[in-house]
Amino acid sequence: MESYLNQNFDVKAKHSSEEALEKWRNLCGVVKNPKRRFRFTANLSKRYEAAAMRRTNQEKLRIAVLVSKAAFQFISGELYMPKAYIFFANLCQSSELFLLISVKLGLSLGGKFQEERKSCKVVKVEPFNSTKKRMGVVIELPEGGGRLRAHTKGASEIVLAACDKVVNSSGEVVPLDEESVNYLNVKISEFANEALRTLCLAYMDLENGFSPDEAIPASGFTCVGIVGIKDPVRPGVKESVELCRRAGITVRMVTGDNINTAKAIARECGILTDDGIAIEGPVFREKSQEELLELIPKIQVMARSSPMDKHTLVKQLRTTFDEVVAVTGDGTNDAPALHEADIGLAMGIAGTEVAKESADVIILDDNFSTIVTVAKWGRSVYINIQKFVQFQLTVNVVALIVNFSSACLTGSAPLTAVQLLWVNMIMDTLGALALATEPPNNELMKRLPVGRRGNFITNAMWRNILGQSVYQFIVIWFLQAKGKSVFGLDGPDSTLMLNTLIFNCFVFCQVFNEISSREMEEIDVFKGILDNYVFVVVVGATVFFQIIIIEFLGTFASTTPLTLVQWIFSIFIGFLGMPIAAGLKTIPV
Repeated sequence: MESYLNQNFDVKAKHSSEEALEKWRNLCGVVKNPKRRFRFTANLSKRYEAAAMRRTNQEKLRIAVLVSKAAFQFISGELYMPKAYIFFANLCQSSELFLLISVKLGLSLGGKFQEERKSCKVVKVEPFNSTKKRMGVVIELPEGGGRLRAHTKGASEIVLAACDKVVNSSGEVVPLDEESVNYLNVKISEFANEALRTLCLAYMDLENGFSPDEAIPASGFTCVGIVGIKDPVRPGVKESVELCRRAGITVRMVTGDNINTAKAIARECGILTDDGIAIEGPVFREKSQEELLELIPKIQVMARSSPMDKHTLVKQLRTTFDEVVAVTGDGTNDAPALHEADIGLAMGIAGTEVAKESADVIILDDNFSTIVTVAKWGRSVYINIQKFVQFQLTVNVVALIVNFSSACLTGSAPLTAVQLLWVNMIMDTLGALALATEPPNNELMKRLPVGRRGNFITNAMWRNILGQSVYQFIVIWFLQAKGKSVFGLDGPDSTLMLNTLIFNCFVFCQVFNEISSREMEEIDVFKGILDNYVFVVVVGATVFFQIIIIEFLGTFASTTPLTLVQWIFSIFIGFLGMPIAAGLKTIPV
């Protein structure tokens, strides 16, 4: 074993062969996957076969390096695979091939990824095309002589269909027969069913020359192997999808991946359910409008989709089904759908500039959980504005009716200009600060979404507005009609005293109505009230300045100091509006 390592590797051994073998077995016991796809054992009888395959496998690695910018990354001379597991399937034992590839990546190439790429002159590059589902590159080999070779990688079934030869387990190029095709297709299905994204690597020697103006040939390639890459689902994605479902938000996956891969990932994320449908883009394109009307509501996964498939799905949901549609994407192919959607969300890290330009919102951390946070904040802002409008309309309706009717019937209004200015400040500035700064909570994601045709002022809001307005109007008219006799007011200052009492009762009605407006349908309005310190400060400041206006700004505000009984009465009248608001919320609308 020592002689074998010394002959084949320039790395000085840290341990003897027995120690190394024991460590290797221990390591394999940790990293092998649950289905035991790779079980590494020392088999010295195959050392000559391994030596014969070294050159072939190094060529395979060169192909992988040349056709991909991101398939492998090397950092500090070590193989680095961020959040990805890479497997090779070829016409040989996968454990041997993977072992040789991993060894050659780490030692033979020495981590010199960029040097390997620079050693070959690039003649032409065809970037990934969503229609062809593959990319390609033509290079001039470093051996000299002007030899040209085309490399390609892409969707496994598409690239494999373009191959007529394959590299076998001995490193020889042999015709790709039906048995080999079936074997590779089985491996593709196995990888896809385990949520692995599969790619096929292939190459072709261009013996008849090649011009950069020509297209890279579409057939006649030699299959090197199938690569399965797994990008683990981020923590919290499945929970976020479930949260969206409870909130009435339907999550659909539209991808260019193999349909089996897409279905496996969708099930892992909780997107694909038992009553959902997974469909491929070419099948979706062939459906008539009548068939789409029945099919689209059930679609949860669309695989092998083109940019126009995504655009068509979004357009159908927006126009035919009148749904509010949000689309997430990171590639140039997503731009049409991002532009067509009501809300386009582009990925800030992986997203292309074209995708970002077409989007309305950029997600900085590329995390689906952040999209749920966006939905939560959006609902919070919308509902906070509704709360504020409900509160504002209540104040407006009562102040307008009271002053207008009093002026018409008695010739004078109970609320002066300065008092109305203070009420307007409570209604607009302070009310907006108090109600529009309510932080989002998880209860928001239990509400059904507002449809495209939904009314901003809902029936529940009209119920609360009218109920509170009627109560406040009755109280103020009662004080105007019977206030002097109830409180025994007489003398030249009785009218001023009564108007001050009416003004004080009206303001405290708004203070307690502001608290009731924190929830438009829930009875418990004190839940989480201390979490919003702005609300507490605004309500406290309103009460404080109301006391200052009544007790110390009599000449300026046309008020006069009230007695303790009158203060208690004013606070009681305002507080009585809260149980009335709670009772109104029990009335179905």
